Amino acid sequence: MTNQIVSDFLPDRLPDNPMPLVAEWLAEARAAANQPNPNAMTLASCDANGNLSARIVLCKGLDTEHGSIDFYTNYRSTKARAIDSRNQVAVVFHWDHAARQVRIEGTASRVDSATSDRYFASRPRLSQMGAWASDQSAAIESRDALLQQFDARNAQHGEHIPRPPHWGGYRIVAQACELWVEGAGRVHDRARFVRDVESSNGAPVIGAWQGQRLQP
Repeated sequence: MTNQIVSDFLPDRLPDNPMPLVAEWLAEARAAANQPNPNAMTLASCDANGNLSARIVLCKGLDTEHGSIDFYTNYRSTKARAIDSRNQVAVVFHWDHAARQVRIEGTASRVDSATSDRYFASRPRLSQMGAWASDQSAAIESRDALLQQFDARNAQHGEHIPRPPHWGGYRIVAQACELWVEGAGRVHDRARFVRDVESSNGAPVIGAWQGQRLQP
């Protein structure tokens, strides 16, 4: 990071809802020629034994009204097993080109099958095939064995490739959102927003956001 101010600072009066600004920053990152993988985010999880892990996933949906983020993965993966046992997660977007960062904390749960089906149908064919070919996070003896497994499993499919039952989406409902903009001399601009999110009959009951500026 440089000490140059690249982006506008946060507004003096913080917004009532931080998520539209997150969406605006994401859209600007998508439009930037010098920001590869603009929807990449670090996802941190913790399993039932307290083991922490983090990895990069891709944001595939952002709902500003409800304050949620979607991503997709293999439900047998390490991350999925951790989320299914302890659903508190955190994600970080970092956009070097604009000197901006977003941190979100919340709870993750599986999206419904119809939502996963729609997204899977929109994926490139090779990506669809890859979802069937790989037992994500499981050991395999060699890359050649992996390629043979890919060919063997995908020879079973015709023109239409259905979504594997072990593959689908998660939706993170944000309980906290922190916005960060780089400033010269490390005088960064930070604001943290929090809200209450409770569950009632399996549906989230969401309170209003409360924002507060933080010192860098």
